[in-house]
Amino acid sequence: MNSGYAIPAVALVVVATVLVGAFGLRISRTTSDFYVASRTVGPRLNAAAISGEYLSAASFLGIAGLVLVQGPDMLWYPVGYTAGYLVLLLFVAAPLRRSGAYTLPDFAEARLGSPAVRRLAGAFVVGVGWLYLLPQLQGAGLTLTVLSGAPDRLGGVIVAVVVTAIVAAGGMRSITFVQAFQYWLKLTALLVPALFLVLAWRGDGAPGRPFEEPATFREQRSVRVDDSLALELERPLTVTVDGTVDGRAHRGTRLSLSKGTHHIGSGTRLTFAEGTPVPAAGRGVDDALSPSRAESRTERPLYATYGLILATFLGTMGLPHVVVRFYTSPHGVAARRTTVAVLCLIGAFYLLPPVYGALGRLYAPELTLTGDADAAVLLLPDRVIGGVGGDLLGALVAGGAFAAFLSTASGLTMAVAGVLTQDVLPSRGVPHFRLGTVLAMAVPLAASTLVGGLPVADAVGLAFAVSASSFCPLLVLGIWWRRLTPPGAAAGMLVGGGSALLAVAATMGGFPGGGALHALLAWPALWSVPLGFLTMVLVSLATPGRIPAATAAILARFHLPEELRTDELRPQEPRADGRRADEPREDEEREDEGHEDEEREDEGHEDEEREDGPRKEVTP
Repeated sequence: MNSGYAIPAVALVVVATVLVGAFGLRISRTTSDFYVASRTVGPRLNAAAISGEYLSAASFLGIAGLVLVQGPDMLWYPVGYTAGYLVLLLFVAAPLRRSGAYTLPDFAEARLGSPAVRRLAGAFVVGVGWLYLLPQLQGAGLTLTVLSGAPDRLGGVIVAVVVTAIVAAGGMRSITFVQAFQYWLKLTALLVPALFLVLAWRGDGAPGRPFEEPATFREQRSVRVDDSLALELERPLTVTVDGTVDGRAHRGTRLSLSKGTHHIGSGTRLTFAEGTPVPAAGRGVDDALSPSRAESRTERPLYATYGLILATFLGTMGLPHVVVRFYTSPHGVAARRTTVAVLCLIGAFYLLPPVYGALGRLYAPELTLTGDADAAVLLLPDRVIGGVGGDLLGALVAGGAFAAFLSTASGLTMAVAGVLTQDVLPSRGVPHFRLGTVLAMAVPLAASTLVGGLPVADAVGLAFAVSASSFCPLLVLGIWWRRLTPPGAAAGMLVGGGSALLAVAATMGGFPGGGALHALLAWPALWSVPLGFLTMVLVSLATPGRIPAATAAILARFHLPEELRTDELRPQEPRADGRRADEPREDEEREDEGHEDEEREDEGHEDEEREDGPRKEVTP
């Protein structure tokens, strides 16, 4: 790829993001604008913003890589990501907005009246948020490395600096405009090149079948293996080797490898003849892209598919950067309309990544061996079209990829910083929120520099599994079951979310190496989600005396439309900084936010007008 076009495209996206964020900053006049955009974001703008932050590195790059490596089974990823909003629409969206909460910990405390449950929910929000931030930073590093050969950590540093500046300066009002703008940029960045790629493929003399099994090299190609891997051959293979195979050094030797597993040393170059099937590759503890090793899908494909479906269907409702945006809707009806619009927007987007994955199996099959399958979207314009046209389309894709990292990282940083400000830092004013923003980004940035080579979809899959096992039971039972108790909620989150976290961490650490136990740990949602629900129900039934006294009124508030609620059932909505209405303001925040004094003066003038009657304008 010609970096002479791609690097300016990335720089242009970064500049445009800063300018749009500055526009949002200019119209942020109050503290409420800063934290929840004054709860006035309409369904269309909010839907574009949610779609912009939801379509992350895993959506823009990861799905295409998954399809390239493992074929059409991976189409369940976009289906699950989209269908998760249908579950959110049916069970959660409107009641969550009517709760008057600002974050998931706010919801937990409002529903159960337990500071301990609030702190536990806050810990899971921070953990899921950091897990989701990690692949955004690593995806940015991969993109910049592919484009320019820059160090693989530079892209993550750029994203971290830009996102921290935008969130700290403008808050929710600012990132709403940024994310809405970036959704349309990402859609354009995939749609336009996809049209040209499909036209070029149809004009190819022998396009073949994109999902042909196995993928084959359409021309002679040399592949350099940076990290050692194991080639798993279902039939004998003849290949030219310059490096180490099965512990023996070769220099340009043409080898006939027998059926079975062969170990390839790091730095080895393999040259495959035209028409050679692409062999399956294993990397010890990591597959090329999958949230688990490929063996789990090979050994238990049906179980793996069901585990994937359940995690993506139920994990969406607990993602902190998604949930926090519903608090910006004016009311419950607007929240539902927003969710319907999101279904349409992300459904349209997810039609495109599988196209890149299918074409990648034809034009870039060697990426399954190099471990860079995430880069398929970036490389295809040059591989398929080439020339200046390919460079320009590649630059557009690169800009869209950076928009994906920036938009998702903005939402995650906002959500994590909100929880850190309310539950960790000693004060809750705007200056402390800005400190929380720095902390929210600093931890995953440090982790991305220490943990190299983690595939983009791995951490995202982990975040979905943990979210589905912890927050899904809390939200569903908290909204629809009156007998939920604080001990039940805490036990369910710990057992469900904690077991999912330990299971996937064990899999990524290489334990166990294979078999049925490996499949169970690699795709935990199928048992960890029911375990979380069951634990919440049983512990709640065992502690009936701990049901909060105001449960009936709280559930009525969740389910009654706003216009039907009496004053007694209206939520004690938190102030814009996350405090409940009955909590006293802090002097330092009053000093920081002078706009509130102006608002009180304006209200005083309105009172005078109501007493004296309308004043007539005098034309000079």
